[in-house]
Amino acid sequence: MPRADSPIWTDDEQLECVMTIPEAPNVTTFAFRPPSGATFVFRPGQFVTLDLPVPGGNVQRTFTISSSPLTSAYITITAKVQPGSIGTRWMHDHLRPGMRIKAYGPSGLFHLPHQPDGKFLLISAGSGVTPMMSMATTLFERGEDPDICFIQCARRPVELIFRKRLEYMASRITGLQLHFVVKNSQPYEVWTGYRGQFNQLMLGLMCGDYLERDVYCCGPEGFMASVREILRSLGYDMERYRQETFAAPVQDVSEFEEFDDVVPSDIALAEIVFAHSGVSVQCSETDTVLQVAKGSALTIPSGCTFGVCGTCKVRKISGAVHMVHNGGISEDDIEAGYILACCSTPIGTVEIDV
Repeated sequence: MPRADSPIWTDDEQLECVMTIPEAPNVTTFAFRPPSGATFVFRPGQFVTLDLPVPGGNVQRTFTISSSPLTSAYITITAKVQPGSIGTRWMHDHLRPGMRIKAYGPSGLFHLPHQPDGKFLLISAGSGVTPMMSMATTLFERGEDPDICFIQCARRPVELIFRKRLEYMASRITGLQLHFVVKNSQPYEVWTGYRGQFNQLMLGLMCGDYLERDVYCCGPEGFMASVREILRSLGYDMERYRQETFAAPVQDVSEFEEFDDVVPSDIALAEIVFAHSGVSVQCSETDTVLQVAKGSALTIPSGCTFGVCGTCKVRKISGAVHMVHNGGISEDDIEAGYILACCSTPIGTVEIDV
């Protein structure tokens, strides 16, 4: 165990695996400790790189640390076996307590500030929950009530990594609002939480003061892109948004991604051509198809006007739109060229079958 005069661990020393914990299907947490008793110093959200002795030659794989830096005697990494995994597959099949592994780090720029005294919104999907777990645990272990809204998304309830541990923390403090979202429920298990794709309506119900919070997001790129679209559409200050893909953690400032998302501008001109009616209207990129149609005395049936009910679904003949919906249209319909007029804005010239 570390002592008051214990040195800080450096990657000159191998790490010894001391425990493995099954978390979810194909997900395992591995705990590592320096044999010398050195202590770990890192920031919540950072990662280490493991040198794994797989058949055919060593491979290096990067994993976010899922434990809190306030517990400095050990670190944990939580790894999910993905299709085609080599290093993670070897870990799940062969890495056992007592084995020693070469490791490098810790490093990474996706982490909480040095003094994390603000209000935080943590959003994750799948194994992207690992840096959020380190952040939430750190804020929990500081000995004062934090202010966290934690949203975790998964395909099924059984795939909600750290669910029990998060529920325990939420039961011991008042400052952790915990919300789970799953796409599908499971047979013979009652699920009373949110179901479907994470959207604007869910965010408003879960975290009404999201505009006041610093957002940290991690998950597949498609998921993070949808979160960015949701936040922008709601007027969030994206200067306060931070993200980390679990596939390629950021190690240097130069690697911070410049998002190439389509962001409609109210000063950019666009045009909507209503092909069936023979009407062409110039507008801005922030005007919805439904607004322009109504302003031109054209009727598109509508209901909620928030992308939920699907009443305003129309076919897009050509062109591009920016659509941020709330579940009112299926992926199959989108691929077939349909849009929801109430939440679609034109990019350039768009032709609609109305």
